[in-house]
Amino acid sequence: MNVMNFRLLTAGAAGVLVLAGAANTVEAASSSSDSLRALGAQVQLRIGTAASPLDLSDPTLSQITAGQFSVLTPENEMKWQVVEPQQGTFDWTGADNLVHFAEMHEQRVRGHTLVWHNQLPNWLTQGVASGAISNSQLRDLLHRHITTEVRRFRGRIWQWDVVNEMLTDSNPSQINPNDFWVSHLGPGVIADAFRWARAADRTALLCYNDYNIAGEDGSNAKFDAAFSMVQNILAQGVPIDCVGDQGHLDLQYGFNPGVMTQDLQQYASLGLKVAITEADVRTFVETTDSKQTPIVSPTDSTPSHTADPAAADWYNGMLQSCLTVQACISFTVWGFDDSESWVPGTFHGEGDADLYDVNLNPKPQYTALQQTLSLAAGAPNRLGRNENH
Repeated sequence: MNVMNFRLLTAGAAGVLVLAGAANTVEAASSSSDSLRALGAQVQLRIGTAASPLDLSDPTLSQITAGQFSVLTPENEMKWQVVEPQQGTFDWTGADNLVHFAEMHEQRVRGHTLVWHNQLPNWLTQGVASGAISNSQLRDLLHRHITTEVRRFRGRIWQWDVVNEMLTDSNPSQINPNDFWVSHLGPGVIADAFRWARAADRTALLCYNDYNIAGEDGSNAKFDAAFSMVQNILAQGVPIDCVGDQGHLDLQYGFNPGVMTQDLQQYASLGLKVAITEADVRTFVETTDSKQTPIVSPTDSTPSHTADPAAADWYNGMLQSCLTVQACISFTVWGFDDSESWVPGTFHGEGDADLYDVNLNPKPQYTALQQTLSLAAGAPNRLGRNENH
């Protein structure tokens, strides 16, 4: 995602994660025939969520995490700032806990993210800024980081977001010359990162991940840039396997699911898998608490502001685009409940972006996905797919 509220919770820092909830409770949730993960399995589409340490340790949250989703993406726990806060000193607690939780509940993991300009450790950025770390040393450090992290989880990660958000928001878009990595190592760092990741794990799917690269901005400017970039690196023999479109939508802007379908299919025409990786639909909220989160009374499952039915329609539009494109292997929401949403802390006055409200009641957005997956059972274009790769 382009901006993220950074949360290191004590559940991950303690060094041991207590997996919440009785085993039979989670198993019951996981086996529910009308859960998103079960309905997705019928059409060979994995339904995922971003997960924080709290999502794995809180009894109610962990039951939803295990029961509704078949793919987990660590919200922060695999980012460089977290796994190597001091040079040469590693903390894999949060990442290990998430992978272990996923394996316990027969879920897959999307590793997120290896190369990004945000959430880098201070020792790295300050060293580069002061000149203590040269560009040559920076390249070596990045190579080591990718190799160390990917090897640690070799064979346990389904998809890696190898490179994240390298394109400008301008029209026309391009590889951002001011990106931290590009400005120091040149645009060739993108190809290098994929080659290093493939050398560390021969089986994981390696993805480029970005927002507005499937027409969400209405102009296709970033799609054009992403498609051209992917074409170019494929021509160089770079081992890229998939493109992840984040799918962060805002109701104040337009959204055309037909364009998204066409763009996803264009990536697929290159022989790539595609995925929706960080879906949510935000809107302005009328009544909020101090965190700008929609307020829900303890006895009412409806937010105190009037929900916009377009949010459910837009979630549904993204899912239908994914279902239409045979190469779309997963649909992941960026967190499932409004109480933990990154949106209010980043977009002032906005919220109501997720599938569950602040009281963990399913919203129309959830029901829309559930109904679409149910109706899609046996869709001809989903049958006979190689879901692994």
